[in-house]
Amino acid sequence: MRKNRWAATAGLAGVALLLTACGGSSGSSSASAPATGQSAGQAAQAAGTPSGAALGGITPGSTVLMVQKSDLGYVLAEANGQVVYTYTKDSKGASPACTGSCASDWKPVTGKPLASTASTGLGTLGTVADASGAKQITYNGMPLYTHAGAKVFSTTGEGAGGLWHVVKLSASNLAG
Repeated sequence: MRKNRWAATAGLAGVALLLTACGGSSGSSSASAPATGQSAGQAAQAAGTPSGAALGGITPGSTVLMVQKSDLGYVLAEANGQVVYTYTKDSKGASPACTGSCASDWKPVTGKPLASTASTGLGTLGTVADASGAKQITYNGMPLYTHAGAKVFSTTGEGAGGLWHVVKLSASNLAG
């Protein structure tokens, strides 16, 4: 069962990278798909996914969020492994407070939010408009960010300035 969960995680990460190559991205993605000249269907087939199910309801511009294991335990992350954070100066449902130079260090997570099928029991995913009108993804009403330059599954931004916090989850949030 655990092997299937990791296969699903790897497959979703591939789809996230594929979406980045197709023009859909979270704006905070630090990884990009290599230019291989493959179509989405060819890339999906190469990854072992039938072409008809290549995007399985995931449209360009979607950002898949899922439970990931980190050094702090289970946390919410993008499918590409970038751990997401909340900012204590933000308010539920309000425009994000991290703008300008703050947003160059803490990248807003944007796109159409989708929960991974490998995750269960997550809070509410939504969006809120920032000052420019762009839609930033929220978790339980709080805008989400990634830490610029962070390595995959890294939680080094936790507690930064006493203002930044990962979204902590548990093993029970893993499907299967």
